[in-house]
Amino acid sequence: MNSSAFLANVGRHRVLTPVLGVGAAAAVSAIVLVGDPTTPGGFLPPCPTKTFLHIDCPGCGSTRALYSLLHGDIQAALAYNALGVIAMVLLVTAFVAHVIGLWRGRTVRSWQHWRYTPMIALVATSIWFVVRNLPFAPFSSLKV
Repeated sequence: MNSSAFLANVGRHRVLTPVLGVGAAAAVSAIVLVGDPTTPGGFLPPCPTKTFLHIDCPGCGSTRALYSLLHGDIQAALAYNALGVIAMVLLVTAFVAHVIGLWRGRTVRSWQHWRYTPMIALVATSIWFVVRNLPFAPFSSLKV
């Protein structure tokens, strides 16, 4: 592959990656909007952990939180899954940083490049998993 073909290929990916990312997000959003996970009996499947183990996993309520966010109801989204909402915001900022990096031709450092990000994510997810399943107040209100 000569250098001009390589540069043309890179140029296409600078546009292709963000377009695919936005397209995937739009498709997921459309499915969630049509599926209305806040109404039981829809075509969106319930969480298997909640169904079989009768406990809330760290992701339980994330689909309903996304549905609420798409309707502009931030309070309901946080009630369904506060950690999920924070994760969605962080993922959007990471995507925006990635797109800016593609357009500039260099990496834009964001939260996902921090040294302790994996450990912080693991600890936060573990704490959220335990806390939202505690059967007494004030933690019982975190159950969805």
